[in-house]
Amino acid sequence: MRKALLRIWVLCFLILVWMLLWGEVSAANAVSGLAIALVITVLLPLPPVPTEGRLHPLSLIRLIGYVAYSLVLSSVQVAWLAIRPGPPPLTAVLRAHLNLKSDLVLALSVNIMNLIPGSIVLEIDQNRRMIYAHVIDVGSERGVNRFYRQVATVERLMVATFEREAHWRPSPQREEAS
Repeated sequence: MRKALLRIWVLCFLILVWMLLWGEVSAANAVSGLAIALVITVLLPLPPVPTEGRLHPLSLIRLIGYVAYSLVLSSVQVAWLAIRPGPPPLTAVLRAHLNLKSDLVLALSVNIMNLIPGSIVLEIDQNRRMIYAHVIDVGSERGVNRFYRQVATVERLMVATFEREAHWRPSPQREEAS
């Protein structure tokens, strides 16, 4: 039942995107959107993503609040770096380890880090749970520590939101691989 509802949701979402691309809600766009959505989902299916753990709504609200705060703060910091007098800020590629169990949560964490201005994840070592990120303004120990604090905070909030030990159950695919 859950799988069928998910497929219906994906079809509806793709139809909505199709209508938004055309800029008009009409029966013709809905029918053609359905045809395109069916072609996409039947001919180009995505692999199943195992869902592990459980969503905790209050922690999700804290995560959203942190991301919103970080977006504003880092946008101001990056804007200041762009307009301040003097030489451009030093940049570096830094490595950080994430203690996340789920590949999906790892991917969500990387997306959050990429959304926050000032750094972009260049590579993910999925097996070792390492990320390599290009970070601006690392000319001081404070700038480097700021990046590592950001990574630790995102990791802590993601674990609280999705991977609490009490509710963690590996997916059947992960158990088979073990």
